[in-house]
Amino acid sequence: MLVNKNMIVEKTKQKIYEIGMDDMIEIDAAPNGNPIDYRNLNTQIHGAINENFTNIILNNVCGQRFIGAGLQGNIEITINGIPGNDLGIFMDGPIIKVNGNCEDQSGNTMNHGKMIIDGDGGDVIGLSSRGGKIYVKGDVGYRVGIHMKEYEDQFPTLIIGGTAKDFLGESMAGGKIIVLGLKILQDGTIIENPQPICGSELGTGIHRGAIFLRTDENIEDRLGVGAKIFELSEEDQKEIENDIKDFCETFNIPITTIDEKPFKVIKPISKRPFESNYCGYLV
Repeated sequence: MLVNKNMIVEKTKQKIYEIGMDDMIEIDAAPNGNPIDYRNLNTQIHGAINENFTNIILNNVCGQRFIGAGLQGNIEITINGIPGNDLGIFMDGPIIKVNGNCEDQSGNTMNHGKMIIDGDGGDVIGLSSRGGKIYVKGDVGYRVGIHMKEYEDQFPTLIIGGTAKDFLGESMAGGKIIVLGLKILQDGTIIENPQPICGSELGTGIHRGAIFLRTDENIEDRLGVGAKIFELSEEDQKEIENDIKDFCETFNIPITTIDEKPFKVIKPISKRPFESNYCGYLV
């Protein structure tokens, strides 16, 4: 049953206004311990935005999907809990902060904005993202960064503080993925992640963009079709240094930690890695 959004907004307004924070609203995603349907939750989020709230806090989130779907403008959403699949799908401008882990496909077809995951990410993070930034403090799963793309001034950036699984950067058509190979413990201690920096089939089908791995591992046998390892150039260094600095500031990581290992860069061999598989009389 859908809850009357006006009643929720008005009730929360009264509480927030009392402490002088008239742009913030809190929404309980699981009142009395019972998670509400994702459609109900998104209806409440849109209702709050229509009432000109720009700082939305979602408490007790428990797997609700499509949070922040298609949102535009100067909006900040803080999520306390674990959001479900397709967090921020088609998002164009807002900031989403997750105080915990997230499930699959966060940032799906994201156009602009910023997503900060203060935990681990699931599979297929950044699927077909076209712009904006996605920061994951911990590890991520499989096929992360698949079909990332860029166009004119739209340029997506995905930074992973930990490690990734197989098919990282599959079929990339633009943007950049940075994997730092760190592990941040509960007490804030930062150590080198004991897991491999990435899995197999790295950069399979990549034909634009780049993957930056902070590692001294031999990753030659993990490369996918169309991918090649390059040494970090001065131009590459300039391209990633501001992003890494911002990531470190976001998660309170000393920037000097990054210098303890070198970077390897994965770029496409060709803009058409599967050209030999095409039918010659068709192209």
